[in-house]
Amino acid sequence: MKLFSYLSLGLMVVVLFATAGGLPVLFDKNSPAAVNVSPRYIEESHRETGSPNFVTAVLADYRGYDTLGETTVIFTAGVAAVLLLRTGRKNGDDSGVDGE
Repeated sequence: MKLFSYLSLGLMVVVLFATAGGLPVLFDKNSPAAVNVSPRYIEESHRETGSPNFVTAVLADYRGYDTLGETTVIFTAGVAAVLLLRTGRKNGDDSGVDGE
């Protein structure tokens, strides 16, 4: 079983490095995002959204549903963590919380 775990870990490391090698170079001024997308957001966001801050325009208007989804996931994880932490107290597992 240990051999299978080590082989799986090795395979995941190889896949990680193989896929990371295909990522674009950081801070490349000729990348598609820097050449096509960013200038359009900077130039057109105020006219299209009415927001003076183009970062807010991108997060709230262009990617509004995506931001809402991320917020929902974080909120759900927080509620689940609180519910899990409170479960121990309701089952009588206080372990001296009230000074007993």
